[in-house]
Amino acid sequence: MPFLIETFDKPNHQHVRQASRPEHLAYLEANKALLLACGAKLNDDGSDGGGGLYIVDVDTREAAQAFIEADPFHKVALFAEVTILRWRKAYLDGVRHI
Repeated sequence: MPFLIETFDKPNHQHVRQASRPEHLAYLEANKALLLACGAKLNDDGSDGGGGLYIVDVDTREAAQAFIEADPFHKVALFAEVTILRWRKAYLDGVRHI
C-alpha cells in the first residue's frame, strides 16, 4: 500500500533547500519508479512554502522511512518534521482505483 510523506522545513532554511536541490532532484529521478506523485508545497503567491509531499509506492512504513531518510534534503537536516501515513489510492489521474 502506498504511503504519503509530508515534510516541513525548518524556519529560515530556504538557503539549505536551494543548495541541496540538485542532489534532491537527482535522487527523485533515480527513484522515480517508487513515486506516484511528489512536489514542493507552495504559498498562494507561488513562493516556496517550506516543505513537500511525496506519495511513494512501497510496502512498509519502514521502506517509506528509509526512502525519506535517503533523500538529500533529509541528509542536510532541512526538515523540522516528517509525517508518514498509509494512503489509499481512490482516484489518480482521473482514474478510479477502488
